[in-house]
Amino acid sequence: MVAQRKLMGSSIAPAVLCVVVLLVVWEGAILLLGIPPFVLPSLDAIVRHAFSDTGRLVAALLSTLGEALGGYALGSLLGLLLAVVLLLAPPLERIVMPLAVAVNAVPTVAYAPLFLIWFGLGAASKVALVALAVGFTMLVNALHGLKQADAAAVNLMRSFGAGQLKIVWRLRLPVAMPSVVTALRVSVPRSMIVAIVGEMLGAYAGLGRMIYESTQQVDLLSVWAAVLVASLASMVFYGVLVWIDQKLVWWR
Repeated sequence: MVAQRKLMGSSIAPAVLCVVVLLVVWEGAILLLGIPPFVLPSLDAIVRHAFSDTGRLVAALLSTLGEALGGYALGSLLGLLLAVVLLLAPPLERIVMPLAVAVNAVPTVAYAPLFLIWFGLGAASKVALVALAVGFTMLVNALHGLKQADAAAVNLMRSFGAGQLKIVWRLRLPVAMPSVVTALRVSVPRSMIVAIVGEMLGAYAGLGRMIYESTQQVDLLSVWAAVLVASLASMVFYGVLVWIDQKLVWWR
């Protein structure tokens, strides 16, 4: 328990230091360079505006989080399942992986117009976009992790009559957990970015929609407030995954 607290403290301290340095540089640049508020407002003004517009920001955040989390969960699950299928069927891997790489060679947001046509302006199109972005990350990392199981251990389980699925569940998945958790971590910012950009291109609600409308109205404080809320939500999301990492992959 003491070791875990020390580890958590050592991981939080650098993050706090980075935030403090960012605050000092931000406010210092405004004061020293005389940057006008319409170019870069002070953090105090952004925070005060965020508190004055809490209702709209919370509603937009909940909409964006619902889309990001839905696509995140769906993409992670499908990517992991596809990785297991490709592991058990190597010929299929040689067909699917080039196609997956080709699809993801294009930025995910480039598919947004198509997804908006196929799934509409509602949450479904953003969930599908996020799932596409997250699924490829999970597929590549999970497949790599599943292949890291020791061949001698695999042969030993086979000698005791274990089938392919049992070997995957009892041996390969635990070995792949570090790679899976890494994919989950990497996918956190991607899911929020894709959801927000998708909302900016077409949506009924969400932080992206709020940013787009505020930009059109030259309401820059609302833009910065939405960016601040999105950043804080991503940090909390990432912190939860760090905690999950420590619980699931405790042997690291």
